[in-house]
Amino acid sequence: MNRSFYTIMAAQFFSSLADNALLIAAIALLAQLHAPAWMTPLLKLFFVLSYVVLAAFVGAFADSRPKGNVMFITNTIKFVGCVVMLFGSHPLLSYAIVGLGAAAYSPAKYGILTELLPPEKLVAANGWIEGLTVGSIILGTVLGGVLISSTVSGSLLALDVPTIDTGIDTPAESAILIIMMIYIIAALINLTIPDTGARYVVQKANPIELIKDFSVCFKTLWNDRLGQISLAVTTLFWGAGATLQFIVIKWAQVALHMNLSQSAILQAISAIGVAGGAVWAASRVPLRNSLKVLPYGIAMGLVVCVMAVYNSHMLPDITVMTIGKMEVSLNLLPAYFLLIVVGWLAGYFVVPMNALLQHRGHVLMSAGHSIAVQNFNENISVLMMLAMYSILIWFDVPIPYVIIGFGLAVSIIMWLVIKRHAKNQSEYDSMHLIGEHKH
Repeated sequence: MNRSFYTIMAAQFFSSLADNALLIAAIALLAQLHAPAWMTPLLKLFFVLSYVVLAAFVGAFADSRPKGNVMFITNTIKFVGCVVMLFGSHPLLSYAIVGLGAAAYSPAKYGILTELLPPEKLVAANGWIEGLTVGSIILGTVLGGVLISSTVSGSLLALDVPTIDTGIDTPAESAILIIMMIYIIAALINLTIPDTGARYVVQKANPIELIKDFSVCFKTLWNDRLGQISLAVTTLFWGAGATLQFIVIKWAQVALHMNLSQSAILQAISAIGVAGGAVWAASRVPLRNSLKVLPYGIAMGLVVCVMAVYNSHMLPDITVMTIGKMEVSLNLLPAYFLLIVVGWLAGYFVVPMNALLQHRGHVLMSAGHSIAVQNFNENISVLMMLAMYSILIWFDVPIPYVIIGFGLAVSIIMWLVIKRHAKNQSEYDSMHLIGEHKH
């Protein structure tokens, strides 16, 4: 990998770190406002709404100028979302602004990989990007939990500026201020990303033309025998991943008797598994063998179902080890193990699918447009799954039933995808298309 790739990784790390820490701070802000429980998953829904609404436009924007410049502009939008959240705007609206920046950031972040690297390096590049992103999820989630904890927030709130009333009086607000500084670091790194020299045709400015162009790209990817399989898998994965994030928080509270700060750390443990699976896939799965990982998606759904039957009362609450100031008890070890396994399976099967989809998108159209189509599909899935989860929470459906239904749905959909790929192959062997260069 060249030096530019590592700069992109650093920019992505800090931007994602802030995104995930901000989610925990926003959840704390909702609790501070005594918002109803069903509103918490709507945070993610408002965040991803821009990915769907602006899908026809962000791809053209990403291809209209050097990707580093695009990443700087969109990171600035995320910073603005923090500012309005800090100064009294409703958390849902503020997080939607952050989502607007993220929606435009994504086509540039992934699109630049296809400009920098040959097809045979895309699985490895995605493995490292996903591994680093998951690392930022781990640290970001933990950071958010730490920043809203009574010890750290108390120290932050004790820091006063003489003669100036900052208006920052709660743990959530002090956390947001620190997160804003992280966005500034990401923006400064964005400025150092070099221009790859890739140039596309002049992008259309008419919204109607952009929507028509997007619809052509959408149909092209779904009609491609390889593109449709990888797109179906990544669409399922990101919808399931976003929902699982909130399921774990609820499961931790109900079955493991944890508070929000503790459940944030539990999510980080799951992310460790995703990072391990992603890096393992990067080192073991070449692009040509990417479709062989599909059965791992079925296994992931079945392991999720196992979570529903476990609670912390099944084993004694005995401390077995101490990590820093955190005590690890015996009754939580099975929960940690299950989350790591779910994460590892998810990381292992999604990284090759992501790389294959990027490759086919780059061959069939431009980098920015293909990533925009991918984001549109993935976030439609996120919206649908989160809306369904919010409805289940609203009707007070027990979390074990939610988990079992969720896990079985993932396994069944993955089985249908595998059957579809087998049918495609019986009609026409498309495997030779993997690795071809852009026409």
